[in-house]
Amino acid sequence: MSTGIQDTDRKQIVEGLAEMLADTYSLYLKTQGYHWNVEGPMFRSLHLLFEEQYQELAEGIDLLAERIRALGEFAPASFAEFSELSSITQPKRVPDAVKMVEDLVEGHETVIKKARDLVSTAEEADDVGTADLVTGRIEAHEKASWMLRSTAA
Repeated sequence: MSTGIQDTDRKQIVEGLAEMLADTYSLYLKTQGYHWNVEGPMFRSLHLLFEEQYQELAEGIDLLAERIRALGEFAPASFAEFSELSSITQPKRVPDAVKMVEDLVEGHETVIKKARDLVSTAEEADDVGTADLVTGRIEAHEKASWMLRSTAA
């Protein structure tokens, strides 16, 4: 592959993208599960918010996987791979609505922090495509986190 990105840089970027993909997929699963299982006085508003958020995460998953492919590597695509690569924990039981919101904020913030490092790595390698994609994903996670924090306030 000869696109102006050094092979060692490309491999490091793909590793970061794979982790971000796994984190995003794990957050997607958690958000969709919370959408299905939320209860209480905030049911309707949280049910709808979680649905909006898992749909946005699904779009992000596809963009991240396609970027990995554009960089010449295979994207992780199994629960086993995602579990190994992800920093997002899954609940053992269904939490209450407030804990769901707090848990999702924490997940989005985890993705944001790791994504900032990936932007720096991509920029240092002159990989503007990845830097641009990941910057956009940071903005999406920041918005989701803001919406969730505002709901719980």
